[in-house]
Amino acid sequence: MGSIILEARKINKYFRDPVTVKVLSNVDFLIDKGEFVSITGKSGCGKSTLLYILSTMDTDFEGELLIDNMSMKNKKEPQLAAVRNEKIGFVFQFHYLLNEFTVLKNVMLPALKLNKFPYEEIEQKAMARLKMLGIEHLASKSANQVSGGEKQRVAIARALINDPDIIMGDEPTGNLDKRNTEVVFDIFKRLAEEFNQTLLIVTHDQSFAERTHRIINMEDGKIVG
Repeated sequence: MGSIILEARKINKYFRDPVTVKVLSNVDFLIDKGEFVSITGKSGCGKSTLLYILSTMDTDFEGELLIDNMSMKNKKEPQLAAVRNEKIGFVFQFHYLLNEFTVLKNVMLPALKLNKFPYEEIEQKAMARLKMLGIEHLASKSANQVSGGEKQRVAIARALINDPDIIMGDEPTGNLDKRNTEVVFDIFKRLAEEFNQTLLIVTHDQSFAERTHRIINMEDGKIVG
């Protein structure tokens, strides 16, 4: 804890089709390294819109976003893509694994895309991530041969492969049963507490949110707690 990984400064967002509607209003907060933070709020409160901005995928907003003390303002798309690849790991509600590849290859893909390390080293790193999550025995299986809960663990391993500054999740347990939700929660908690990994998770699951280090509660595009 202590060093700031992500900072949102007075973020405002408008949708302009066909009329102008303000969907985020003066969103302002910091996230420290090693924090496990959840964003909650009713459906339509703006949490997924906010995550889209924080992940650098939406640049049409007012205010400023800093990741690892670096402003994202006026960066061109190739620069933002590099930030996403290196500094952010994504876990979505749906795992988005590629069925034609093995579990191991799926985990390797973001690192192969980044092209910073030789193939063998990436393979070793991917194996280490699978081991960390207790699913190394699935490495050679096709992605479509593993269960839903296992797929989400593979997706978490994939999100970790480039040693990101922050993992962002959009309803990562929204598609899972209670048992697998617990497994994923425990993984996130362990990542934060043992490995000092920063996590920012959008969730409507109140019991999940209540066990994170901090809740950012949203209502009508504003932070209310």
